Amino acid sequence: MSGTPAIRLLQDPPLDGPTNMARDEALMTRVGAFQSPPTLRLYEWSRPTVSLGYFQRFADFAALPPPLSTLAVVRRLTGGGAILHDLELTYSLTLPSNHPLLADGPNRLYELVHDAVISSLAPRRVQADRGGRTDDSTPTRGPFFCFARRHRFDVILDGAKLAGSAQRRTQAAVLQHGSIILGNRFSQQPTAIVDIPAADGISFLRDDLPAEFARTAGLAVSPGDWLPAEPADAEVLVAKYAGDVWTRRA
Repeated sequence: MSGTPAIRLLQDPPLDGPTNMARDEALMTRVGAFQSPPTLRLYEWSRPTVSLGYFQRFADFAALPPPLSTLAVVRRLTGGGAILHDLELTYSLTLPSNHPLLADGPNRLYELVHDAVISSLAPRRVQADRGGRTDDSTPTRGPFFCFARRHRFDVILDGAKLAGSAQRRTQAAVLQHGSIILGNRFSQQPTAIVDIPAADGISFLRDDLPAEFARTAGLAVSPGDWLPAEPADAEVLVAKYAGDVWTRRA
């Protein structure tokens, strides 16, 4: 895509759930207002955290058996099922609604990012593929955990889900974020089993995924820094994601 501005790459350290979600929302708002560039953000979680899909009931989380019901919890902007973030790399991709990658519709982003995940894992002899089928789960019906659900764009390994994504779409911007789970210490969340140490997988995906996404998307992905106003905007939103009004809203 000659002439398309590069996507900025942000590499964040592990952060708590409210901060991670606040940063994604701040980016979506600023990118949609053309105050920030299109951004690919890679991050982790400072402690095991359950993120609820936008439409999920908090009561369903509270009813989980321990240890899950005792973990930190946050609600996402995006829909879908809950995710237990632990031994994984999370990404968010934020684009203005007029970006060329959205010319064929926002679902194209799922294909581009997930194909980049698949090609990043292949040199490590992890032979994943796209799922190719969608089950009958809905935002409010179906298995509690996202990784027990199936969508045709999911990344699947040996019949189990390795990576999944969700979107929030506004008139101004699209925020897509997803999890690539590389280890599982909690049997209640069904995931694929990856035969590499989780820390190694996170490290090489931080290095390789941006380049593979640049290749699949046909544009440049360039390392960048947070603009001074962006963390400040996110900090204002942290209280929202840490508070009961948002977290227990459904």
